[in-house]
Amino acid sequence: MSESRDSRATRLDILLAEAGQVALGAAVAEKFDIYLSLFIRWNERMNLSSIRDEEGILSRHFLESIACARAIPFEVETLLDFGSGGGFPGIPIALCRPEIAVTLAESQGKKAAFLQEAVRVLGIATKVHSQRAELLGSKFDCVTLRAVDRMQQAVEAAARLVNHGGWLALMTTSGEFAKLQSAAGAGYLWSELIPLPSGADRFLALGQRQVNSQV
Repeated sequence: MSESRDSRATRLDILLAEAGQVALGAAVAEKFDIYLSLFIRWNERMNLSSIRDEEGILSRHFLESIACARAIPFEVETLLDFGSGGGFPGIPIALCRPEIAVTLAESQGKKAAFLQEAVRVLGIATKVHSQRAELLGSKFDCVTLRAVDRMQQAVEAAARLVNHGGWLALMTTSGEFAKLQSAAGAGYLWSELIPLPSGADRFLALGQRQVNSQV
């Protein structure tokens, strides 16, 4: 088991290095290994992700989410992962940025159950909201969205859950970005797209909600 764990940690660090990212510390790398094992086991029984091989999960889900975690502005204190699914990018953000209070919103019962189990096993102070994110009744410094069903409608709803001066963080493609930017509304000022290390025309779009926004 230890050899497998060492191999996984090494592979993830290699992928990070290839993407120009710094390696994970030993304690964080161990948490990611536990998360990976749990994710693979649950994914065999339910559809957390169409990506089922370990290499694909590391290179797509983990690498993208770690890059997103590191790009979240330093002043963010509260974060909502809207439609968290298997926990990406919310759980990696919680692992990489423990100073951020993360809430995972997932309305599908089985996926929410997985998130509850992941939070318990990893021992992280992350909340799981097992209903639609729109019902939370609170706002956050940052809201993330990645691979959410009906993404445009989700972005429109998510944009209203961001504090004034806070951030909307969208993991998307350059071709889809204009539609999502429009869905968020005119109250957001967008930074230059940040390429995600998985390639395949994947980007992180960061939009800051303007203080005088009426969205």
